[in-house]
Amino acid sequence: MRKCLSLMWVSFVLASSACAADEAPAAGSHPDSSDWKPLFAADLADADKPEGVWTVADGVLTASQDQAIWSNRDYDDFVLDIEFKTAPGTNSGVVVHCSDTKNWIPNSVEIQIADDFAEQWAKAPKTWHCGAVFGHLAATKSMVKKPGEWNRFTITCVGKQIDVVLNGEHVISMDMSRWTSAKVNPDGSEIPPWLSKPLAELPTRGRIGLQGKHAGAPIWFRNVKIKELE
Repeated sequence: MRKCLSLMWVSFVLASSACAADEAPAAGSHPDSSDWKPLFAADLADADKPEGVWTVADGVLTASQDQAIWSNRDYDDFVLDIEFKTAPGTNSGVVVHCSDTKNWIPNSVEIQIADDFAEQWAKAPKTWHCGAVFGHLAATKSMVKKPGEWNRFTITCVGKQIDVVLNGEHVISMDMSRWTSAKVNPDGSEIPPWLSKPLAELPTRGRIGLQGKHAGAPIWFRNVKIKELE
């Protein structure tokens, strides 16, 4: 009987994952998110944020300091659609699966935003380039636009699977369960020491956040929309 129940549970999990995957946009495409729910209220009243750092004007969010803004609740399976614009030297990110907003760096997954045209980031490891899962998996192709132009991310999280589309190109397909070490990635490359927890051990339910003015250069976001998957 116990074996039968176990098999039934596995079947249920697989079926649930398949249903969520069916609701996600096709790989390499951006969805029509016009009727999706905004992640934040227009005035940011429902956001978990530091006082006096994040502002919004004409629907565009930006920060004056290196402090993140967070959703006010946890999310499981979802698709996040977002536009961002860099400045010369920008280094920022979209954070998912965050279980501790006070100590988010080792307790979350960051989809990297960077001005790959700036020398300091162009020379950095590929896992630091725009579209990468920071420190863990490089984007398959450089797709970020030059500073001052708007870019589009579609980030799909279903269980331990993360897929990222950047400006129409499917640049990330990650199964977090393969990242069982906190020191080296599956391809043998080193993981930055401040990312001290294996991705395979991180919960896949958590807050969603946007990194602020990191490395001295601004970042802008707009049309931050989310669709929860059943």
